[in-house]
Amino acid sequence: MPAEPPAGGHAGSADDYADAALFLGMNSADETLRIACKAFFAARLDRTLVMSLEQVGRCDDVIWGYGRELQDAYYPFMDNLHTLMDIRRLGYNEADLRWALDGDGISERLPAHERLLLGMVRNRKGLLHSASPRLPHRTGLPVRAPAPVDGPEPVFPEPLEALYRQSLVLRVPAGVL
Repeated sequence: MPAEPPAGGHAGSADDYADAALFLGMNSADETLRIACKAFFAARLDRTLVMSLEQVGRCDDVIWGYGRELQDAYYPFMDNLHTLMDIRRLGYNEADLRWALDGDGISERLPAHERLLLGMVRNRKGLLHSASPRLPHRTGLPVRAPAPVDGPEPVFPEPLEALYRQSLVLRVPAGVL
């Protein structure tokens, strides 16, 4: 089991974090959001990404709400992406929890799962990439929305792209993210 990263990330640079909204955004019913989220992951296949264990579970929770046929079409892509990409799945520590509970006024009125994730990101000096409609527009938080794509839709290397195309039978409504 890999150790948790040091507070400052790797070699003095901030770790990139992703949440369930960004991950599931690759299957968003909103085409602009879907392509932006896909572009984020396609551009980072050879980099390390961090997700909290809870955010991974939130993805599963949404997908398990769909019928078996849609799950079977979706999971081969997700499983392969998690295998091909270096995604470190980490649990919260006490400092993360403390920030989520005490905060700094910036995160007030956010759902607990987002406060917990922000606590993790802030305490470990990371940068959260999120498609949540609540996060990227708040100032003072280490959060960035996926950039809209100008031009053709990016593609994953095969066979991942074929699995991704198969997964698109499952579309997540924007309100779920």
